[in-house]
Amino acid sequence: MNEMTATPAMPAQSMAADCPLCVAPAEAPLWDDGFCRVIAVDDADHPGFCRVILNRHVREMSDLAEAEQMRLMRVVFAVEKVLRQCTDADKINLASFGNMVAHVHWHVIPRWRDDRRFPEAVWAAALRPTAPARKALTRERLRAAIINELGDDLREPRP
Repeated sequence: MNEMTATPAMPAQSMAADCPLCVAPAEAPLWDDGFCRVIAVDDADHPGFCRVILNRHVREMSDLAEAEQMRLMRVVFAVEKVLRQCTDADKINLASFGNMVAHVHWHVIPRWRDDRRFPEAVWAAALRPTAPARKALTRERLRAAIINELGDDLREPRP
């Protein structure tokens, strides 16, 4: 089991000892407002792949208050919008399962018709051995675009 470290964004009382999303992340988030955070997923086949993770341990979206549901989805939709602007993806997939990690989080995944698994899920077996090289999307560019869309802090809605 991993050591858990409470952070300002993830106070100890809201963490679950066996949840990998509750453990202090090794990577710095692209964006974090204390309520949720956006991280970049290192996936060469899907550059720009992000996760939006609630900063406390909650198993289901319906366990959140309606205002919290809306706030989280606003971040998910903002990340989707950023990926549409910053990539030439044919489609952006939004997914929330919780089967492997029962902690509210959303996958926001750029997809291309010629990616290795399209049209199947990114976790499915590859249908093609390779995919064309994609234009690099740097962490800095992605972070700047997310901050531009959401602001430095989402506690106050942007006009």
